[in-house]
Amino acid sequence: MKIRNLLLKSIGALSVVGLLAACAPVPAAPAAEPAAGEAAAPSDAAVSLVYLVDESQPSQARAKAFVDGYMALHPNVTITIESRPGGTEGDNLVKTRLATGEMADVFWYNSGSLMQALNPAQSLVDLSGEPFIANIAESYLPTVSQGEAIFGVPGETAMGGGILYNKKVYADLGLSIPTTWEEFAANNEAILAAGITPVIQTYGDTWTSQLFVLADYYNVAQAVPTFTADFTANKAKYATTPAAVEGFKHLQEGFEKGWWQQDYATDKFDQGLQLLAEGKGAHYPMLTFALTTLAENYPEQIEDIGFFAQPGSDAALNGATIWMPAATYIPQTTSNLEVAKDFLAFIASTAGVDAQNAAVVPSGPYVIKGAVLPDDVISAVRDVAAYIDNGNAGPALEFLSPVKGPSLEQITVAVGTGQMTAEDAAAAYDADVEKQAQQLGLPGW
Repeated sequence: MKIRNLLLKSIGALSVVGLLAACAPVPAAPAAEPAAGEAAAPSDAAVSLVYLVDESQPSQARAKAFVDGYMALHPNVTITIESRPGGTEGDNLVKTRLATGEMADVFWYNSGSLMQALNPAQSLVDLSGEPFIANIAESYLPTVSQGEAIFGVPGETAMGGGILYNKKVYADLGLSIPTTWEEFAANNEAILAAGITPVIQTYGDTWTSQLFVLADYYNVAQAVPTFTADFTANKAKYATTPAAVEGFKHLQEGFEKGWWQQDYATDKFDQGLQLLAEGKGAHYPMLTFALTTLAENYPEQIEDIGFFAQPGSDAALNGATIWMPAATYIPQTTSNLEVAKDFLAFIASTAGVDAQNAAVVPSGPYVIKGAVLPDDVISAVRDVAAYIDNGNAGPALEFLSPVKGPSLEQITVAVGTGQMTAEDAAAAYDADVEKQAQQLGLPGW
């Protein structure tokens, strides 16, 4: 019941029933009086903005949809999209550009703990007084807030974190969706015996190595309902909490049992998706944002892909870990503040949702009030929605706590390649977390 109550507080507004309610697009606000949920209209003077976005295909397509949609309404505005790397390299670039005053006029970045690490009160524009904030589901706002200030607007759907799987492989081998890790491991052995890679790993993109740990958080919270608060207050550690060590143990088990494909150490995200789509790999631990790329690159195979929650130890407590959307922010250094705010008002509207729906396949439910998912949304998105609608879902730790160590992806690669044990990895992550918590000035650290 505790995790269900947490879910209702944190992601209750993501109910697919509520989000599928029809709502007409928000019209452009007149120059004199802004409509509810919109920013004040900018002047007609020629303005240029730069929008910094990560280089992934879905983010680029989404950004282009926002930019094209906004510029069609405001011909005097020119918005140029600038690309940056993902992962740790991208994190460092964003922090550096904010610190040196060289950030673009608006930029796309994670919500939750990674936003907290940007020192937002000193680097980002507070949007809490803007009328368009009323368009955003209340459940999302804590992930882009610090104190009373609100810094970003969501520009994508919520996502499930768990296992993408090839339904044809499952059908051919007569396998059932696992609800415990023991069942998942048994499926992997059957898949391996059939000459198919059981679990795809893509350490050429190190960020992808984290999912077995991060997507296990629903299971951790079920086992230790106080873990979020205790972890944030430095009263609980990964290394000394058996349920929290399990995600690292899953990586160690997969390496030792030979579940990975031959080129796992150098394969990248796109190669992992290809293996999954072609049925050469059965499972890919991943966030469901990947469904957008799969639908774009493998339209013939997209309905062969499903999603299930990362299994834990108890089938009765099976549920999914949910990621809140990344956001678009405005740095305090922008020289075009009013137009930047107006652009964010467009993103945080049903018109913005319509624009991105036309450009990319949704990978989960929206957190914009009145947003509508297409009738033909791919089945894997409905797999995620089912966990939410049934009350068997909860936020990832990084959306409940500001603490997330920056070196996790290097630590999980070390475990997944056999260079570090699960126990040593959990201890290393605790040390990594401590440094970050101290930088944030959190009490108890």
